[in-house]
Amino acid sequence: MKEPPASGQLAQERELLQSAPAAGGAPQKLSTATKLAYGFGSVAYGVKDGGLKYFLLLFYAQVIGVDARLVSLAILIALISDAFSDPIVGYWSDNFRSRWGRRHPFMYIAAVPISVSYYFIWNPPTGWSENALFWYIVVLAIIIRTFITFFETPNTALTPELTQDYDERSSLLGFRYYFGWTGGNAMTVINFAMIFPAFATLAIPNGQFNPEAYSLYGMIAAGVIFTAIMISAIGTHSRIPHLQAPPPKRELTLGRIFREIFETLSSRSFLALFIAALLAFTASGLAAGLVFYFGTYFWGFSPEQLGMITLGVFLSAIIGSTLAPIVTRKIGKKRGAIIIGLIAFLGAPMPIFLRLIGVLPGNESPFIFWFYLVANTIDVGLIICYQILAASMIADLVEQAEVKTGRRSEGLFFAASTFMRKWGEGLGIVVAGFVITGVGLATGAVQGEVPEDTLWYLGAVYVPTILALWMAMIGFISFYSLDRSGHEDNLRELARRRGAPAD
Repeated sequence: MKEPPASGQLAQERELLQSAPAAGGAPQKLSTATKLAYGFGSVAYGVKDGGLKYFLLLFYAQVIGVDARLVSLAILIALISDAFSDPIVGYWSDNFRSRWGRRHPFMYIAAVPISVSYYFIWNPPTGWSENALFWYIVVLAIIIRTFITFFETPNTALTPELTQDYDERSSLLGFRYYFGWTGGNAMTVINFAMIFPAFATLAIPNGQFNPEAYSLYGMIAAGVIFTAIMISAIGTHSRIPHLQAPPPKRELTLGRIFREIFETLSSRSFLALFIAALLAFTASGLAAGLVFYFGTYFWGFSPEQLGMITLGVFLSAIIGSTLAPIVTRKIGKKRGAIIIGLIAFLGAPMPIFLRLIGVLPGNESPFIFWFYLVANTIDVGLIICYQILAASMIADLVEQAEVKTGRRSEGLFFAASTFMRKWGEGLGIVVAGFVITGVGLATGAVQGEVPEDTLWYLGAVYVPTILALWMAMIGFISFYSLDRSGHEDNLRELARRRGAPAD
């Protein structure tokens, strides 16, 4: 039997693996400037995601007056289109050939269509019927989701190409999630701190319900999305010569494409992450779709208070992006995801549960706001940490699949990741729309005038639903089996193959 290497030998091998160049020639250690440019690209997804998750349902249902179920159905139809666009873009970018590499052409192409369509979804035509507005939402949502895939999938696929190191991947994704959360959050803060107050009138005292406020938001957000995409694409452009080359040219029939996709993604660890992520993002979408309903109606917070709560997410992003690399080094990604996830997801609905059972005082108490602010800031930080760990776990599957198939399929893995995120969150928003209708929260409801029974039912439906989703997610994560030593074994095997003489 082969003797296991001594601990000193393991440490030496790990150091060699971390300092060795990747297959494309890229040094393992990345400059801070590269990490910043790469990470800043997620501002585009963060702004898009924050708007569609937090405001779209509220805007069309409560401000424009479209039935919440129709808005949810429009989102669901757009989600179905993702089932086709995500794997196509992922596979395409894995096999694409150009002088700008496999990923960057997609990123550049996406910038203008995303920005323009995002502006128009917040500026619907006046005088249109409810059915016409339904199709307006459907078309623009499909365009937005398709072209965000053209950017987000190739952009996130750069993670395993930029570094092979187990720990540095969590650090690199920490930059990405920090900017994604802070970018989207910044737009939300601007809404509550500046835009909504500026559009408060005698007829509409709360500017959150003034359609003109969303028109300005759409214009600003579209500009931010365009800027973030271009900074990330240009800022990582110099890395193109060091990135992975496409596989050798071969005849690609439809049958072969599907066989390769199935072969790449058919592992227990990937399936575990796929199902877990769908459940997690469904819960995230449900929470996001109802967060301002709870803040406005359940807790009775003012726009200024909601703005302060949203400001707390800046601190949450720092907590999550700082904690994830530490957790990776100390206890590993899978164990860290399970422990952090349990704490975060049990704590998230706790304030609502405590209100339902009568432990918390009424909304007139100043304690409510400060309790919610502190609890939400810490909990969101833990959720961000969990998301970084889960994304880093997906990145490690790239080498495992390469050992099995002989192909680099970063785009395909992160297409699946993008699909999981968009589908889950969109499905959660759909569920949120039906929850709002089911508990009887009327379209155009005025803050302070919603019946107490309605608000209690809203919380009573929400808490067990979201807890069930999150606990099921933790259960599926436990089936993921790739740890640090397994990842390093894969790197050694790939290095051996690259060094082997040709047959």
